[in-house]
Amino acid sequence: MPNIIQLLPDAIANQIAAGEVVQRPASVVKELMENAIDAGAKNIKLIVKDAGKQLIQVVDDGSGMNETDARMCFERHATSKIRKSEDLFSLKTMGFRGEAMASIAAVAQVELKTKTEQAELGTLIQIEASEVKNQSHVAYTQGTSISVKNLFYNVPARRNFLKSNPVELRHIIEEFQRIALSYPEIGFSFHQNDLDVYQLSAGKLSHRIVGLFGKNYKEQLVPCEESTDQLRIHGYIGKPEHAKKTRGEQFFFVNSRFIKSGYLHHAVINAYEGLLAKDSYPFYVLFIEIDPQRIDVNVHPTKTEIKFDDERTIYGIMSAAVKQAIGTHNVAPALDFESDVNFSFSKPRQADLGNFSAKSSNYQKFKSGSENDEWNKILNNFQELSQKISQEEQKDEEETSQQQAVTFGSSINDLADEAAIEKPYSQELKDSKRSVFQIHSRFIATQVKSGLMLVDQQAAHERILFEKFSQHLAQHNGASQQFLFPEQINLSPADYALVIGMEDELKALGFVISSFGKDTIVINGAPTELTDSSVKSVFEGLIDQFKHNKNVLTLSKSENIARSLAKRSAIRVGQKLNPEEMNSLIDKLFACENPNYAPSGNSTFIIFDLDKISSFFNR
Repeated sequence: MPNIIQLLPDAIANQIAAGEVVQRPASVVKELMENAIDAGAKNIKLIVKDAGKQLIQVVDDGSGMNETDARMCFERHATSKIRKSEDLFSLKTMGFRGEAMASIAAVAQVELKTKTEQAELGTLIQIEASEVKNQSHVAYTQGTSISVKNLFYNVPARRNFLKSNPVELRHIIEEFQRIALSYPEIGFSFHQNDLDVYQLSAGKLSHRIVGLFGKNYKEQLVPCEESTDQLRIHGYIGKPEHAKKTRGEQFFFVNSRFIKSGYLHHAVINAYEGLLAKDSYPFYVLFIEIDPQRIDVNVHPTKTEIKFDDERTIYGIMSAAVKQAIGTHNVAPALDFESDVNFSFSKPRQADLGNFSAKSSNYQKFKSGSENDEWNKILNNFQELSQKISQEEQKDEEETSQQQAVTFGSSINDLADEAAIEKPYSQELKDSKRSVFQIHSRFIATQVKSGLMLVDQQAAHERILFEKFSQHLAQHNGASQQFLFPEQINLSPADYALVIGMEDELKALGFVISSFGKDTIVINGAPTELTDSSVKSVFEGLIDQFKHNKNVLTLSKSENIARSLAKRSAIRVGQKLNPEEMNSLIDKLFACENPNYAPSGNSTFIIFDLDKISSFFNR
C-alpha cells in the first residue's frame, strides 16, 4: 500500500497559517506595527492605500536587521523573542510566535528594506507568495521599512471575502488606535491615500487620548490609579454622562498589550452601578502591569486573549480602582452626611426648609384636590372625554348617513382573529370626533368602542419614521430640506470612514452631505422629517445607533440605517403635543403596514377593554 501522508510544502503551510494570523488588512497592520515597537522604534509611520488592499507600509527608526536576520525573519517559527519554553512565561515583547512575517509573505508581495546602525549599506529583499525574488544591498537609513502590496493576490477566494474599503479602513483605524494608545511615548503617523489621518507626537497618555478621539474627550477624562503587591492599574475612565450606546471605546492593556476581557469589562461596569443609563458603555483606557509569570498570552494567534492565574483578585482590584476614581473626583452624586435621615432635633438648614415646604405644599395640593395636581388633571380629562363621547354617540346615528367612515389601509384590519381586537380600530378612530390627551407627556389616551387605547408616542413615531425611511431607501426618493446655514460636524477617522461608506443610503434618505477637509463633513440638507430637530445631534446619534445595532443585531445596511435614524429622530418622552399633533400621530400610525410594533419589537399601543377596566373596580 503506497504512503498517503506527505509533508506539506512550506508555501502551502504558510498559507494555512495565514488563515489564522492574516484575516484582513488590519491584521497585517497589527503585526507590522508590533514588530516595529519590539525593534525599539521611537517614531512609526503607517501608510495605507485602497484600505490596505493595494498597499500597507510600516516605516520605523528602530534597531534594524542585518542581512542574515532580514532573510531569516520570513522563515516559519523564526523569532528573536524566545529561546526556550520558559520564555513564554516571561514575555515582554509584543510578538513571539515567529509566524507573522512568513504568513504575510505567503499571501502578498512583500518588500523589506532594513539597516542597522553599524552597517554601511542596508538590505533589500523582495518576496512573492513565499518565493524570494530578489535580495541585494541598498542605501537606507537606520530602521526598517516593510511594504505589503496586493494582499491575497494569489488567494482570490480570500480576497473576495474582504469587505468594502470603508469597513476595512475602520478596522485598520481600530488597530492603529489600540497600538497608539498602548505606547504614548512613541510618535505615530497614519496616512491613507496620501492624506494625513493622524499625526501623534510622543507625550502623555491624556494627550494621546485627545489626539486620537478629539478635544471633547478632554472634559470627560478621570484619572484612575491603584497599586497593590500583585499588580498596578492606571489610566483614565470617562464620566458617566458621556457614556455612549455603543461599545468600541473600551480599552484594556496588560503589560502594554491590548486584550479583550468581558470579565474585566463587567468589573468596570459594576463600579459604575447606578450611574449609567440603560445599555450605555463608558469610555476607559486602563493599563494593568503584572508579573508576566502570572499570565499566559499564548492562547490565540491574535494574542488578544490572556489567562490570569487569579482572575477574581484582579476583578476585585479593578472594580475598586474604578470606584475610587469615581468617588475621588466627585463623579458620583454627593451624599449629605451632616443630617440624620431618621430623626434630628437640630435646626433645619435653609435648603432643607425649602425642600420641606415644597413637599408640604405638594401634599396640601394632593389633599385638597388642587387643579394643579397631575391626577386631578387626568380625572378631569376623563370626565370631559366621557361627556364628549356621550354627545358624539347621540349625533352618531344622524351623521352616519351623511358621513362616510374613514378606514385606514393597514394590516391591522386583518387581525380580527386576535383576542384583544374585535373591530379594526382605524374604523373606530374618526378624525373629526376623536378626543385625545397626554399622560405625563409620554402616552396618548383616546377612547375606542371596545374601551380605552393608550399609545406610546415615542414607539409609535419610531414605527412611522421607520416605514418612511425604508420606503425612501428602496425608492431613492427622500425629500430634502436645504439649509441656509450648513451644519459642520467633526468626526473621528473611524466614524468618518463609516459615513463615507453610508453616503449612498444617506443621499437616498434626503441628506445632502459633502467632505470638508480632514474627518469633517458638511450637511447642506436633511430629510424633511427632521426639520424640527437638531440635525447635528440627530446625525451624530444616527452614527452612534448604527454602530450599536451592528454590534447586537444582524441587519442589512439599509434596515440598520432606517432603524437608527427613526430611533434618534423620533419624538421623546416628555415632549408635549397638542391635540392636532396627537391626532395626526395616531392617523399616521394606523396607516403603517405594521402599526402594532415599533422596529425594536416594543408595542406601540395597548387596549384596555371595558371588561378589563371594570375588573379594576371589582365589577
